Amino acid sequence: MPSRRHFLQCSATLLTLAAVTPLLPRFTFAVPGQLLQRKIPSSGEALPVIGLGTSRTFDVDLDDDSLEPLDEVMRTFINGGARVIDTAPSYGASEAVTGELLKRTGTQGKAFLATKVSATGRSRGMAQFEASLRALQADKLDLVQVHNLQDTRTQLDLLRELKEQGKVRYIGITHSREAAHDDLLEVLAEERVDFVQVNYSVAERNAEKRLLPYCAEHGIATLINRPFQRGQLLSRVKGEPLPDWAMETDATSWAQLLLKFILANPAVTVVIPATSNPRYMADNLKAGLGRLPDAALREKIAQAFA
Repeated sequence: MPSRRHFLQCSATLLTLAAVTPLLPRFTFAVPGQLLQRKIPSSGEALPVIGLGTSRTFDVDLDDDSLEPLDEVMRTFINGGARVIDTAPSYGASEAVTGELLKRTGTQGKAFLATKVSATGRSRGMAQFEASLRALQADKLDLVQVHNLQDTRTQLDLLRELKEQGKVRYIGITHSREAAHDDLLEVLAEERVDFVQVNYSVAERNAEKRLLPYCAEHGIATLINRPFQRGQLLSRVKGEPLPDWAMETDATSWAQLLLKFILANPAVTVVIPATSNPRYMADNLKAGLGRLPDAALREKIAQAFA
């Protein structure tokens, strides 16, 4: 059970987030130590459990009108104590937009940058990695993963070389389809990686069966995609009040309930919802505060979205 002091700290942080969000372009804030953190098993490094996805939402033009709302998203994210930003070369302009936003907001070096390689052949993989460095305006990357298991072993060999050279800190594999979980497990049985990235939500629970337990048992960190199924889950409850039992998780929105459902699985390291709205970003961060649902509450959350 959380202590009274912990409860008061979390309550104060929630109020601070809510109060300052409209002022973020001119007012910076931080909640160090408040967001729940989980460790990367291979290193022991702790990461805040709420991250930021960039698929679609950051695929915009590099002009002031397009970047202004995303500038606020980035400030809200970093100043709220979060770090992990997930992007990919296949996400259009998202890598370049991420790099530019970190530069504009003066937060380069504060983010944990995760991207992917989705190429066939070593030379193309290397060219893609170098392009990612330029786009993200970085001299090294925190995490690079083989996207959707494309040319997996060739690219993992390349990533291991880059890791030995100090250009990449962690490596991993991803897939966006539940039907590919067996393929992920087959690779994991033969290849040592630091991270696995998959879809997981109240509507896509296949990862609970074998993949997440395997990662927990074998010391593999996990990134979780599409917690809202690209907004489809939230549309099901639009306009509906939160049930009374939601207060048992300290959730104040449906989005927080969905994120807390995922975070209640101890095999989850970081969940990476995407957004282009700074208010939604602040709301997502609150899911990393307070209590998480037990098994009974998780099933209530799942039933609410059934």
